[in-house]
Amino acid sequence: MSADVSYDQLKSLRQGKSQRTNVDDAVKVAKAFGVTLEEFYAGSLDRKPRVIAVAGKVGAGARVDLVDAYAKGAGDYHVLCPTQLQPTNIVAVEVAGDSMEPVYSEGDLLFYTRISHDGVPSEAIGKKCVVEDTAGNAWVKYLKTGEQPGTFSLISLNTTGANMHDVKLAWAAPVRLHLPSDLVEKVP
Repeated sequence: MSADVSYDQLKSLRQGKSQRTNVDDAVKVAKAFGVTLEEFYAGSLDRKPRVIAVAGKVGAGARVDLVDAYAKGAGDYHVLCPTQLQPTNIVAVEVAGDSMEPVYSEGDLLFYTRISHDGVPSEAIGKKCVVEDTAGNAWVKYLKTGEQPGTFSLISLNTTGANMHDVKLAWAAPVRLHLPSDLVEKVP
């Protein structure tokens, strides 16, 4: 864990011996312990289970509907948040089928953050993304700018998969983390 504060200060805070710190340090420490600033000031440094909603299933070729692709939804089920991520504004989707082999396998989870409810941010171009077209179909593809204005090319992760060109997208979000299915921890 790193909070950019001294080890002794973290140790004292964790043991409840001191909570005197400036606001910038308090924010860093709260984030490192996975608690809110309010919880930090209330003296609660114990991690609560952090969960992320799984919005549905997604594939590379077949049409797949997302249950709730935006971060505030309840999703199909919940999983424990991987330690590499903060659970705020993160959504996961479960890979369906084998159309993304060998990159992703069935049951793996892909975590993403939507910067806005609609649209394709420029940082998504050239990356593996969870995308939804204007008809409501969702895929995981490499995203490239299309030939026609306002369209995109969706490149398959599997060399035998079909690429799609000049597709209008409702939104796209780069995959931030891939978690193999055997490491997924579902929350009851």
